[in-house]
Amino acid sequence: MNVNMASSQIISLKSLWISLSIFFAVCIIYYMLSIPKTDGHYIYPIDDAYIHLAMAKNFALYEMWGVTRYKFSSTSSSPLFTLLLSFLIKIFGNNNQIPLYLNVAFGAGTVYVLNLYFSSIFYKVKSIVLSVLFTLFISVLHVQVLSGMEHVFHVFLFALNIFCLTRLENKKAVFGFYFSLALMGLVRFESMFYFAVLASAFIILKKWERSFYILLAGFIPIAVFCCINYQQDGYFFPNSVVVKGTKLAFDSRFPHQLKHIFLDNFLLNVSFYKIGFFPILICTILIYRDFKKKKFNDAVQDNFILMVISLVMVCHAMFADLKGLFRYEAYLLTGFSMAVIPKVNGFIEDSRCYFKKEKAISFLIIINVVLLFYKCFSAHFMLSEGGKNIYEQQIQSAKFLRTYYNESKVVANDIGAITYFTDIHLLDTAGLASLETIPFNENKRKPDLAFEHFLTGYALNNRYDIAVIYDAWLTVYIPKNWKKAAVLKIKNPVTVAEDEVSVYAVDPAGETELKQNVRKFRWNKNVHVTIVD
Repeated sequence: MNVNMASSQIISLKSLWISLSIFFAVCIIYYMLSIPKTDGHYIYPIDDAYIHLAMAKNFALYEMWGVTRYKFSSTSSSPLFTLLLSFLIKIFGNNNQIPLYLNVAFGAGTVYVLNLYFSSIFYKVKSIVLSVLFTLFISVLHVQVLSGMEHVFHVFLFALNIFCLTRLENKKAVFGFYFSLALMGLVRFESMFYFAVLASAFIILKKWERSFYILLAGFIPIAVFCCINYQQDGYFFPNSVVVKGTKLAFDSRFPHQLKHIFLDNFLLNVSFYKIGFFPILICTILIYRDFKKKKFNDAVQDNFILMVISLVMVCHAMFADLKGLFRYEAYLLTGFSMAVIPKVNGFIEDSRCYFKKEKAISFLIIINVVLLFYKCFSAHFMLSEGGKNIYEQQIQSAKFLRTYYNESKVVANDIGAITYFTDIHLLDTAGLASLETIPFNENKRKPDLAFEHFLTGYALNNRYDIAVIYDAWLTVYIPKNWKKAAVLKIKNPVTVAEDEVSVYAVDPAGETELKQNVRKFRWNKNVHVTIVD
């Protein structure tokens, strides 16, 4: 017995080191590829990372929860991650690499949890390593680590929760299960889908007490945050959730909203078929087979995680988002791997033999492997060019503002780097950082004439100086009294919304000075600057 335990521990430890080495070798390679393109500084491939940093900096240094130090703005979509960054900035100083270091720690923690989980299923190092690496790369976790965002933290908590869910007879596992639930909702609000589905599944099994505790652990931290947030700005959720989330209005728009939820977001959403369709199909086949052979409760019990993850994916597709550096669905794909791999372990151990017996399942597994390579191929361009894009566009804009307009009033619609690296006063046309513009962006509303009139009057009355915006985001509704001074264009946009940023003099009296400042500033050589005459 002791010999077997020692042997299994050696196998688990060996597989852990192999998995860690391969995963972080990939991360290091992309880190090294990125740095020469950004003048020796590591730049995150997505501007949203700097939103977290801006808020964390302002909370740590000025005790202001906002992207600027002047007023409250619930811009962070991950309050707990931002709070953790703020705590680290308070201790170690304002270092923009802190999110990267934190993600490395959570990435290592995720590998450790996955290795523990699969070590209880497989008894060979090769099988454990393949399972761990498949889970990591199907969720493109190397992208999440290098993006500086909260998604690695979310994946870690989700993996830990499922690991503990399979071991609820153990008291430590029970604590880990409820503790991870309590944290998860404040890392990503989509976790609410998981709480609701998980509690419902336990109700089906008539485990009422556990269902009740799940709802308490999951929703109480969110409710506390929502109450605090509502007292500050009149909205329960962060601005990003209000602006980008799906909100049902029970009026004449209701049929159109249902069509948008069920067709546009779900059945006709190409991203859903790239991400969730084939894992759900595997789960459906496995669940159907068990329900044919077993009693209802036994079938639910044996396929519990498969059912929960599948339903959460459907909810996520309909009411949340399935795009953007493959980040929003990372936790779900981790869950799918942890749910499905134990059911198809024969494919991992002996794929040829398994294929002969299970052709349909094997074919679907192969499709998921193909999708893994597709996602890693797409991720390659994001990681190799993303930091360069952000450096040439957002970082250059921030440096320009810091040089000439550091404490000025600025209108903008991509706000991360320009708020983190400067001390500007901000009006965010996208609504993520400005309460005033939320009504014009809420529920994915498009720009219109009313928004143009608002921007014209508000910017004039509050004496804003310049605007740094994507013209395409406001389309034809850019205030007519703003004077375009310059256009900044980059090549090969991958992780930025547009290849062109326009600089406007909001105050026409400052147009000449603005043009002179654009001419004087030393732009990166890859930024094509056009002065508008």
